[in-house]
Amino acid sequence: MAIQVPRRQLLIDGEWREPVLKKRIPIINPATEQIIGDIPAATTEDVELAVAAARRALSRNKGKDWASASGAVRAKYLRAIAVKITERKSELAKLEAIDCGKPLDEAAWDIDDVAGCFEYYADLAEGLDAKQKALVSLPMETFKSYVLKEPIGVVGLITPWNYPLLMAAWKVAPALAAGCAAILKPSELASITCLELAEVCREVGLPPGVLNILTGLGPEAGAPLASHPNVDKIAFTGSTATGSRIMTAAAQMVKPVSLELGGKSPIIVFEDVDLDKAAEWTVFGCFWTNGQICSATSRLIVHESIAKEFLDRLVKWTKNIKISDPFEEGCRLGPVVSGGQYEKVLKFISTAKSEGATILCGGVRPEHLKKGFFVEPTIITDVTTSMQIWREEVFGPVLCVKTFSTEEEALELANDTPYGLGAAVISNDLERCDRVSKALQAGIVWINCSQPCFCQAPWGGNKRSGFGRELGEWGLDNYLSVKQVTQYVSDEPWGWYCSPSKL
Repeated sequence: MAIQVPRRQLLIDGEWREPVLKKRIPIINPATEQIIGDIPAATTEDVELAVAAARRALSRNKGKDWASASGAVRAKYLRAIAVKITERKSELAKLEAIDCGKPLDEAAWDIDDVAGCFEYYADLAEGLDAKQKALVSLPMETFKSYVLKEPIGVVGLITPWNYPLLMAAWKVAPALAAGCAAILKPSELASITCLELAEVCREVGLPPGVLNILTGLGPEAGAPLASHPNVDKIAFTGSTATGSRIMTAAAQMVKPVSLELGGKSPIIVFEDVDLDKAAEWTVFGCFWTNGQICSATSRLIVHESIAKEFLDRLVKWTKNIKISDPFEEGCRLGPVVSGGQYEKVLKFISTAKSEGATILCGGVRPEHLKKGFFVEPTIITDVTTSMQIWREEVFGPVLCVKTFSTEEEALELANDTPYGLGAAVISNDLERCDRVSKALQAGIVWINCSQPCFCQAPWGGNKRSGFGRELGEWGLDNYLSVKQVTQYVSDEPWGWYCSPSKL
């Protein structure tokens, strides 16, 4: 299937702009390892232009065009974007699949979620108008107080390659709903659909500079964006190491950040489960999106009394996953995103083996696929808590396993991680599920499932998985500042000081 990749430039101030240094980066199809196009490579010079455009967008017509326009005005643009995304769903899904290796069915699902996210934040943008000047109850009748919610200003949005357009939507939609102007910097490994979002914004007439899109390398485009003095906030999704560097840069200017970082999430399977239902959720929780999910429940903690039978069942489910080119009918596992990621995943597996773990299944390139960055879904047993595979995020289709005998032991194993993004518990005892959910140290807990995500519910982690929440009303709050306005309403003088007129 020949997919034509559009040749785009940077989006700055509502116009396509060639990078100042005229650099471009090749796009490699991870299923074939072939170059299928290229993207513009922004540098510091382009960041300067984009930030200046964003600041102009906020101040244009004294803010009336965007920042201080009614939420209903901004909602109109968000809904128009959602309509265009839906109209182009088939094309965008194909571009996503060819760019990051995601199965086409998954990519199509993602595009539906992108449109839904813009629709949802259009509703919240409209709701903002009614929430302005919300009264604050005070203990003194001589004062009246209310709250204004105002856009933070210019925001830098740095997004990853595993959900290229959806992760962009998670940030762009609430930022625009709040009245911010934004600079989006997607991952250089998967930027095609974000550049198509730029075209959509041009088509719907989004005011110039409200959204600028800069593709390019992290050190050359992301770093100068994160440290720019005229960017008021950074929202980042990606690795913990990069998140730490962004936080360091932002700290120099006391700039707020929200960070959604890595994870090593547990899934606890108790002895009272339906084995097939639990097995499918376990497989989905780790191997969905080719195993490249920050919230992947990649540490299976299974009750010792069912461990052998459950693992036998799990291997059968795993071996039944169709691994193929993302465009093949029924594909459920495609390649990892790049050659570098492929080598990294295989190194994790070989290290686990050398440390004494057992590769129960997978761990190699599928025999029928000679090209592409494919890794068979992998299950690793005989794992100790000191092993690298237990402690570090792989970001690939690799599940490691430990057994437990008591609920207390399961929780100890589950919380034995520096991360705290997601966690899952599978049991027919709902009281136990409720108890375990409260004890799990994670920002998201799934009961009898793994990985469902809805734009209405908060998303984010604890510990080294970051802080701040995306999605839901919490996602909108990320891009709003709260201003207290208090008025003295009494006709009487304040009377704290002795009046000179009475001396």
